Amino acid sequence: MARGWESKSVEEQRSTALENTAGSGTDEGRRQAAKQHAEKKRQLQTLKLQREHILSQKTSNPARRTALASALAEVEAQIAVLE
Repeated sequence: MARGWESKSVEEQRSTALENTAGSGTDEGRRQAAKQHAEKKRQLQTLKLQREHILSQKTSNPARRTALASALAEVEAQIAVLE
């Protein structure tokens, strides 16, 4: 649960920072916005790779399947926040 709240807080901070820098119109603001956009893109790519890795795992162990399903749900939630 803590990770979910933390993710939302970070996302809100980034949104606020992006709005503040976008409104300034300076070169520094544009560079900062581009840097944030690139970081978000990298995070999204990392999460999608994690998702593919989880989906590729096969197991007959019910406990492991439950753990994988939980991990998949968490990764997909984080992807939804970033998109």
